[in-house]
Amino acid sequence: MFLKREDKEMSDCLFCRIVNREIPSTPVYETDKVYAFLDIEPEAPVHVLIVPKQHISSHNALTEDNVDVMKDIHLAVNEIVKKLGISDSGYRLINNCGPDSGQTVFHLHYHLVGGKSLGTKIL
Repeated sequence: MFLKREDKEMSDCLFCRIVNREIPSTPVYETDKVYAFLDIEPEAPVHVLIVPKQHISSHNALTEDNVDVMKDIHLAVNEIVKKLGISDSGYRLINNCGPDSGQTVFHLHYHLVGGKSLGTKIL
């Protein structure tokens, strides 16, 4: 049996394996469409990765058929920052798209960072 390209990408995808509980993670938030977990190499006191459960390789792969997950991701952010106590102090939501941006896992995801002053520098 041959795997279709997207099936192979999903079986090799780190975040799909985390969502499927094949790789352990520390969950922060979960719905039927979104999973959020602590980053294992945090860049700030709060560093959460937010992923759609559906495999979408990057922001460029959003279509009319899957774009509704963006609403779920952004609503998840609102819940997560309240839960972690950073909604008032502030946070940064980052999406890297493509190799030049630093995307290393090709599954759409957002880094939610906060818990300290992040300054005004973008990079």
